Amino acid sequence: MSLVALLRAAHLGPTVAVTTVTALLAVAADLAAPDVAQVTLAVLAGQLVIGWSNDLIDADRDAQVARPDKPLATGAVTLGAVRTALGLAAAAAVVLSAVLGWRAGLLHLGAVVGAGLAYNLGVKATVWSWLPYAVAFGSLPAVVSLAGTPPQAPPVWLPVAGATLGVAAHFLNTLPDLGDDAATGVRGLPHRLGARVSQLLATLLLLVASVAAVLGPDGSPPLWAWAVLALTVGLAATALLGRGKVPFRAALAIAVVDVTLLAVMG
Repeated sequence: MSLVALLRAAHLGPTVAVTTVTALLAVAADLAAPDVAQVTLAVLAGQLVIGWSNDLIDADRDAQVARPDKPLATGAVTLGAVRTALGLAAAAAVVLSAVLGWRAGLLHLGAVVGAGLAYNLGVKATVWSWLPYAVAFGSLPAVVSLAGTPPQAPPVWLPVAGATLGVAAHFLNTLPDLGDDAATGVRGLPHRLGARVSQLLATLLLLVASVAAVLGPDGSPPLWAWAVLALTVGLAATALLGRGKVPFRAALAIAVVDVTLLAVMG
């Protein structure tokens, strides 16, 4: 067993992405350096809990379809190792969330980590599969702002943009696994709608998140923000009209732009 395989079982890519977004939001919100570190570490621990629990719960399903990207399915990591890592991450998530204060801590454990666990435990196989993403990503900006000194609620547009981006991420994240999921009985909303409709919805949601991030903050948007919005419109048109892998790549590009906008405009 290797440390790399253990981290891959925690869904390393999404874990790093969400943790990085948290750090950027905390810096953009002018949190003090200790607060930035605390909220970032708490979210990192929570994302590890979500990732490791996901692979533990899905271990049999992943082995059934021989998923080469799942360390538990390939035997690159053992159940015992992942269970131990999950226990340590859960303890760390609780302690680190408590350090943030009761508002931010409860919101993080209940709405972010709790939503992720609900998804793993079965919501992902229902028509409501999008809801945990909306709750978790919509709550994340509030976790950050409530972790500051003094705690403050975020502007309304920020959770709205976060929730919209989260639902779009759900659709995009599910697309590559539609076949394997269907073979093992998982039928979330993207599976019911199909690949093409899911991709179109993801693109439109990403565009809505872009508009919210540019027009949501008080005052007139800076010129560069209008330029970025124009870029996302062009990418959305490419995603809607392109063929082959072009739409998926264009949608991913919009997601990257949206994350940047949230961090800068937030």
